[in-house]
Amino acid sequence: MSPIPRRSLLKAAAVAGAAAQFSWALGAKDAQAAPRAEAADADPVTLDWLEDGGLGAAPGSTVGVPWPKGAYRPDQTFALTDADGKAVPVQSWPIAYWPDGSLKWSAHAVSSGSGKLTLAAGDAAAPDKKVTVDRSGGTIDVSTGVITAKIGKNGSTIIKSVTRGATEIARNGRLVLIRQPEIEDEDQGTVRTERFDGAIGEVTVEQDGPVRAVVRVDGKHRKGDRSWLPFSIRLYFYAGADSFRMVHTITYDGTQEPGKASGDFIRGLGVRFGVPMRDESYDRHIRIGGEGTGLLREAVKGITGLRRDPGAAVQAAQYAGQKLPDPSTWDQRVTTRLQYIPEWGDYTLAQLSADGFTLRKRTRKGYGWIGAGGGKRASGFGYVGGVGGGFSFGLRDFWEKHPAQLDIRDAHTDEAEVTLWLWSPEAQPMDLRFYHDGMGQDTYAKQLEGLNITYEDYEPKFGTPYGIARTSELLFWANESTPSAEDLAQQVEAVRVLPQLAAPPRQLIKAKVFGPGLYSEPDRSTPAKAKIEDHLDFLFTYYKDQVEQRRWYGFWDYGDFMHSYDTVRHQWRYDVGGYAWDNSELSPDIWLWMAYIRSGRADIFRFAEALTRHTGEVDVYHLGDWAGLGTRHGVQHFADSAKQQRIANTTYRRYYYFLTADERVGDLMHANVDSDETFLVLDPQRKVRTDPYTPDRHALSIGFGTDWSGLVSAWLTEWERKGPKWEKAKARVLSTMEGIAAQPNGFVQGSGLYDLDTGRFAVSSTPVVSVSHLSAVFGLNELCAELIDLVDMPKFDEAYFDYCRYFNATKAEQKARYGSDFGTLLLFQGHSRLDAYAAVRTGDEALAKRAWTKFYSSDGYTEASPWKTEQLSGPVTLVPGSEAAWVSSNDTALYGLAAIENLALLGNKMPS
Repeated sequence: MSPIPRRSLLKAAAVAGAAAQFSWALGAKDAQAAPRAEAADADPVTLDWLEDGGLGAAPGSTVGVPWPKGAYRPDQTFALTDADGKAVPVQSWPIAYWPDGSLKWSAHAVSSGSGKLTLAAGDAAAPDKKVTVDRSGGTIDVSTGVITAKIGKNGSTIIKSVTRGATEIARNGRLVLIRQPEIEDEDQGTVRTERFDGAIGEVTVEQDGPVRAVVRVDGKHRKGDRSWLPFSIRLYFYAGADSFRMVHTITYDGTQEPGKASGDFIRGLGVRFGVPMRDESYDRHIRIGGEGTGLLREAVKGITGLRRDPGAAVQAAQYAGQKLPDPSTWDQRVTTRLQYIPEWGDYTLAQLSADGFTLRKRTRKGYGWIGAGGGKRASGFGYVGGVGGGFSFGLRDFWEKHPAQLDIRDAHTDEAEVTLWLWSPEAQPMDLRFYHDGMGQDTYAKQLEGLNITYEDYEPKFGTPYGIARTSELLFWANESTPSAEDLAQQVEAVRVLPQLAAPPRQLIKAKVFGPGLYSEPDRSTPAKAKIEDHLDFLFTYYKDQVEQRRWYGFWDYGDFMHSYDTVRHQWRYDVGGYAWDNSELSPDIWLWMAYIRSGRADIFRFAEALTRHTGEVDVYHLGDWAGLGTRHGVQHFADSAKQQRIANTTYRRYYYFLTADERVGDLMHANVDSDETFLVLDPQRKVRTDPYTPDRHALSIGFGTDWSGLVSAWLTEWERKGPKWEKAKARVLSTMEGIAAQPNGFVQGSGLYDLDTGRFAVSSTPVVSVSHLSAVFGLNELCAELIDLVDMPKFDEAYFDYCRYFNATKAEQKARYGSDFGTLLLFQGHSRLDAYAAVRTGDEALAKRAWTKFYSSDGYTEASPWKTEQLSGPVTLVPGSEAAWVSSNDTALYGLAAIENLALLGNKMPS
């Protein structure tokens, strides 16, 4: 970004009339979408499950599949078959289009299947039991053909009932919030709490079958006159399923001020259902998941382990969850004393850390709790019911996103109550207050001094959680009877690892999505290639292991990792300003997704999935003046005062959305379409500008690197998806590309003045050289590779190739081309991928050679790096483990992306 004098650019905009008319109008010669492709090869695609086991007990799975440009019309229908050629019901719909109107990505929902499936053009088979949606009454009724859910249209009951056949399995599904208005830091004071219930504001049917139905419920939590903590719930139903999935999002809009004990502290956050109990208490069963597929398996009234034996067959039947014979057939020494056996109505499993859970039970409220066991990491699964039907429930990432809790209450009565606590009420209140008092940093000058010591960009009132969000996933089953141990184990596994269909890497490469030519399947055919592949594997494995060793878990933290390492303390710098949480710095999101799409590895997918769920929700604001901006890396995910486009970058979400058609991530991407408006509210360069600048709607200073790449990724995605604002988005993609290309120095110009109403950059009459090492490392190369493939705009192509060509050039070469050099730069290894891309696009052999030179012999990781870990134990570290003190997340992201892209682009030109 460049501190270009605003006055000079306004003057330039006025006097450079010819340049400014560089074809702003859509459809002008240099602003055309790329020509329609000839009919492309559209072979069938083999889809497979990420993990073994297929769909298992999950309700269904949805997968995104890309197609080459011109392969299919947007209304193409698809058929799915299994390994035996048998038709598998599938529901398909378009989720992205090429500029020529042909189908780019399609989504496909299935509710059955265990092995590989083949997707091809054709007519879809209809499911035997279709999903149907009835909107006509006071509720929205969704039937899978096995279960029916009645969804409320207003009030506080989200799901009024879940029935299986004529049997009501669950009722009164609602959201629960416990607010604690004051937090005590010591052992004095009285804890008061108040309960809020989720109140429905709007209900939308987004899909209505035949294989998949989706219902969205939006609202806020309410008590009396106060409504706060907005929620967005999506309910997913699949044909023939006895279960459904809930995706639950909350956005924090409360008040918590540093140094103050009063505020909106969340003490508990949950989803609650009532479960009718009809069977005799000895035929009512409790199942609570422990470690792995382990279960607590008990009855409300247990008849095992008694002083008198009712009979081995009776005991075995109760343990198996089967209906017991009539008590008159038991040993009468038990039958006549049944009333003296306690009924255990209440159970609680609390997971307050990643390393331990406790389980307890009691007969009923008002009586003492009895310890029922414990362990390390619970699955987050439970069941309550009986031989006449019961309700299974599970919270995904249960221990990873601690503190979590499962409650069963009143199982001895006519209606049990189940609560899945996303934030356990037994934990400390959710404390989101900023972590220090500012230390006197009340001016920009002092804040810059603070930046120079802790790398934290502090500013009063900027370290606020107002507007951050978090999404959780839950599963529910309506069982006709207590499931067998084997069936329960399958349900547990679905909660722990939600089955996911996937398209193979070769299909993504063939379709030329996510930057054509930027990735290829792993290739170990030469020692040099094999060594780079080994390094890539080492880095991923190290980060995966560090998440576990360093316990990077918790409701707000899970999915992210740390930025930099403290070699003295043998610890990541979790408490040192801008060196703590990474918050997408230098695009680790893209590194991980690139690593997945080239390999198809399930472990990489799951790691990247958790990162995307985190960075898109927690590191970005969704409400308030800063909605659409993200927060720079810091001790808390919202702590730093740098609220910028680069962290909210839609590029980081595109991969997960298009691979899974996930609606919540789609919401996040669409929300960014108008985020250019945030530049009116907050100037990202406010602390370092030397010239007067006041944000002006018609002359906003926007950088061509980190700013524009974030904006244009949102516009491109809206255009591709044909979202509600796609025409506006398309216009902004094309007009801003033209504006950058028209600048005297193209991308090297650094920034321009942008008009919010026209979506155009003013064209400067004065060449400026302003290049930052950060400009291209937040997805610019990956995005430009897509844009250049999609849009026929030669002048833009040249502007970008020039930037690629000269960033890693010598200062003499830079000066010869632009009249001055680029100053002091870094991150040359990461920029070697720009050399590689431009080399391939322009056929420049010297540039190809330089790409490998900069990759191997500049900064970042080299072949001389240790490429190993050292073991830690004893008094030097908190827990035994390993460290690679030479690793930093910046270098990892840049090395990973450069390695993947250079291998794909120039793997045949590696130095010997």
